[in-house]
Amino acid sequence: MTGYRRISVPADGGDLTVGLWGDGGPVLLAVHGITASHLAWAVVAERLAGAGTLAAVDLRGRGGSAQLPGPYGLARHAADCVAVLDALGVPSTVVCGHSMGGFVALVLADRYPDRVTRLVLVDGGPPLPPPPGGTPEEQLDVALGAAARRLSMRFADRAAYREFWRAHPAFRTWSAAIESYVDYDLTGVEPELRSRVSAEAMRQDYLDLSAGEAPARAWRRLRRPAVFLRAERGMFDEPTPLYPEPEAIAARIPLRTVPGTNHYTIVLDDPGAAEIAAALADPGAH
Repeated sequence: MTGYRRISVPADGGDLTVGLWGDGGPVLLAVHGITASHLAWAVVAERLAGAGTLAAVDLRGRGGSAQLPGPYGLARHAADCVAVLDALGVPSTVVCGHSMGGFVALVLADRYPDRVTRLVLVDGGPPLPPPPGGTPEEQLDVALGAAARRLSMRFADRAAYREFWRAHPAFRTWSAAIESYVDYDLTGVEPELRSRVSAEAMRQDYLDLSAGEAPARAWRRLRRPAVFLRAERGMFDEPTPLYPEPEAIAARIPLRTVPGTNHYTIVLDDPGAAEIAAALADPGAH
């Protein structure tokens, strides 16, 4: 998909950064994961191949929206998504969410049902089994690992940050799209480069998605048609997926496990990106 550009959208406390790919309708909304950015959707956008415009928001506390203040939480992100739809003149659309973005998408559909026609949930949204750990902060560290710990790290240059991500077990292959995604996350001046992601945003959002009432209620009510695309492998490319027991999800909505994918590559590479694009473009995919 051609025509990538970035725009700013006014929101409570500042401007959201939104990435756009393509031209014309329909405009589809994509929501990234807990420490990601809108560039997580670049490969999906390419696979849409002219089937509308993909609008992907940098959630507050991440990417170009990193300076927007809290409080954070899924309801706040859902309201920001409405601001994006308003700015783009989109009354209602398909919403796709990956990882934490799936929880945001569910809350968006629950709180603003007139703005959502259907949902594409990608390895996120339905309740997760709690990870081991005594406190929520310990659980967060187990669940996200290096992705969370990097927020307190400093890197000498871009090459060092790329090597940090290359060492992550989920990134079995490397591509120009992944490199752009990684580079975009950096801010600061060498040799003190760091991730743009707000650690407080990550913390508040993790507590909300794991124990908050808004995502639990949104899943119980499920006010819009939805489909679930499940990664075959887990956050660290381990054999056990993030959703190890999908039967309860499949009893409620169509579910497909995408072979050859882990929690990251399901959105950053094929075959996952192609599956997501097909689900977004297919009005019968629910």
